[in-house]
Amino acid sequence: MEYAARIPGILQSLKETRLSGLRPVTEFFDYNRISRPADTNTAISRISYNTRYFSGNYALIIAMLAVYALLTNLFLVFALFFLVGGFALINKFGTDPVQVGEHTVTQKHLYTGLFVVGIPLLYIGAPISTFFWLVGASGFLILGHAAMVEPGVESEYASVEEGTV
Repeated sequence: MEYAARIPGILQSLKETRLSGLRPVTEFFDYNRISRPADTNTAISRISYNTRYFSGNYALIIAMLAVYALLTNLFLVFALFFLVGGFALINKFGTDPVQVGEHTVTQKHLYTGLFVVGIPLLYIGAPISTFFWLVGASGFLILGHAAMVEPGVESEYASVEEGTV
């Protein structure tokens, strides 16, 4: 329960650090600044600048893709809820051994049963392929956007502000 009490603080710090750097949608989707980079060095410099400049927007894109991946893979969501809920219920109600007929069911037996059922469910839910889809899709979108969008005029003064002239 102490984890649940810390969630508002974590969300507040996330909002202050990452989401405070969100750029306006009109600036993020400015089609007037889209152009093909002339060479690899230009693409790398654009990616380097734009990933820092649009980091809040890119974090939001990753979060939206993760939600999409979970919504389209409801069996994975069910398997995760089954395992997490099973752990919570065993910790809450299964602390004392229970006599069932001639057998004594301990917390260790409950965890074993949870794993015997939950791990195959999780395997069928394909979390590894979902993770790699998320990495590939977000990498493609973010690197594609960062390479195609020309940095604004303010990028010329970024080295002056940092003192690396």
